[in-house]
Amino acid sequence: MRFDQHTVVLLVRPPDAPDLPLDALDRLQDAHLAHQAGLVEQGLVLAAGPFVDADDERLRGFVVLSVSPAEARELYHNDPAVRAGRLAVEVMSWLVPEGNLRFESVPLPRSMLEAAAGD
Repeated sequence: MRFDQHTVVLLVRPPDAPDLPLDALDRLQDAHLAHQAGLVEQGLVLAAGPFVDADDERLRGFVVLSVSPAEARELYHNDPAVRAGRLAVEVMSWLVPEGNLRFESVPLPRSMLEAAAGD
């Protein structure tokens, strides 16, 4: 059997994440979303989204990329939320049977306001 290899990034809330005022958290979340949307527009991110109702509250999001693990680490170390210490990244390769997944080109929201609009 042949396999497709993708790079996966788990976005995790570190135990020492800084406490920030709500307005700073909102700006940081918008900057994080804009960063991810930019990676999608460049064709580097194939799929991304937050976790909800997770058994482990540290797990915040999941990203599938079309780049090597080393490139993914570099891209996400430039994420504003990672630079601010609110998120950490765990990077790994993911193997799935060849042709098992198909990714459609779908834009991601660039802000919480855009995400809430639901359009």
